[in-house]
Amino acid sequence: MINSIQKEAQDKMSKTTAVLKADLQKVRTGRASLSLLDPVKVDYYGTPTPLSQIASLAIPESRMITIQPWDASIIKEIEKAILKANIGLTPSSDGKMVRVSIPPLTEQRRKEIVKTVQKISEEHKVSVRNIRRDANEVLKGLKKDGKISEDDMFKAQDYIQKITDEHVKQIDEINREKEKEILEF
Repeated sequence: MINSIQKEAQDKMSKTTAVLKADLQKVRTGRASLSLLDPVKVDYYGTPTPLSQIASLAIPESRMITIQPWDASIIKEIEKAILKANIGLTPSSDGKMVRVSIPPLTEQRRKEIVKTVQKISEEHKVSVRNIRRDANEVLKGLKKDGKISEDDMFKAQDYIQKITDEHVKQIDEINREKEKEILEF
């Protein structure tokens, strides 16, 4: 019973860390990343379609994304969709391919993005701590009902605290790496 509570808490904390990584992939740095285009939906014959499903995407340079649509007739739609997505990128096309250049970030903008990253990381730390609190509440309930001893409850709480500390440390490390990537010129 205690093992299942601990495993569930650890699984939830691991998922929280994975979600943080996914969230931070969407944060714009000075480099090109295909995840920047994730919010772009192209009107493809009346259906909003993710860009990756109607074109091949590539990063030929560190500040350039190329979009090669499988149907050349939708190039104008792709350009409109990128502008409409309001992600701060301006596309240009030569009739066969769409190029999106990633402008370098100003120092002020980099600092704003770092603050956003810190806020996102802190929200995920709070989630991890909430998972710890919920697991500890379950353990206290089991002790109150007489299903586990006080020693078992304290051992289980110590273990949950250790995995909480590990996940908070992982979140801090992910945050540090992202900040370094953002502040890098």
